[in-house]
Amino acid sequence: MLNLDRLIVEFDKGLRTLFSQAHSARPHPDARVPDAALSDAEKKHAAALMRVNHSGEICAQALYQGQALTARDPDVQRTLQRAAQEETEHLAWTAKRVQELGGHLSVLNPFWYTGSLAIGAAAGLLGDRWNLGFLAETERQVGRHLQSHLERLPAQDEKSRAIVAQMHADEAGHADLAVSLGGADLPHPVRLAMKLNGKVMTTLAYRV
Repeated sequence: MLNLDRLIVEFDKGLRTLFSQAHSARPHPDARVPDAALSDAEKKHAAALMRVNHSGEICAQALYQGQALTARDPDVQRTLQRAAQEETEHLAWTAKRVQELGGHLSVLNPFWYTGSLAIGAAAGLLGDRWNLGFLAETERQVGRHLQSHLERLPAQDEKSRAIVAQMHADEAGHADLAVSLGGADLPHPVRLAMKLNGKVMTTLAYRV
């Protein structure tokens, strides 16, 4: 049963996710990586890809918060909350890199957040087994998306590549953890719908 205090806490998290500067407990993965010379076109492309990654982390924050709100098992709730904390670090890394590349964050982030929060809460209502399965599949798809960015980023942009590589490792860990806790395999139509939804988000976030 949700209580008013929890709803207020989650609302506050949402506002901070969207409108406050995120902070990272770990050092930024690119902290010791030197800047490389990039053309204006390469900077614009890299900034757009990192903007997509930032929007993806906005979605992840909202998904985890929605799932944690409706999860039944306290251990599952804690797992989701820990994963959300790592995603907060990803927000900090990607936002800083977008700024360094002269780009801007997506103006659609409030929309991504609201929709993902609702999806996460709905997943939690289906039960913890399906909730964890949804988490695992989400992280698998995010991992494939990040791998594609490693292939699409300019080869000399080692700073962006260091960030994306660490994010990729973190997401794989989240997926493995969800499976180890009993996450169910989602039906193919659900996985396909998630993939299509992700495609819409990445396409729009790359542009705006």
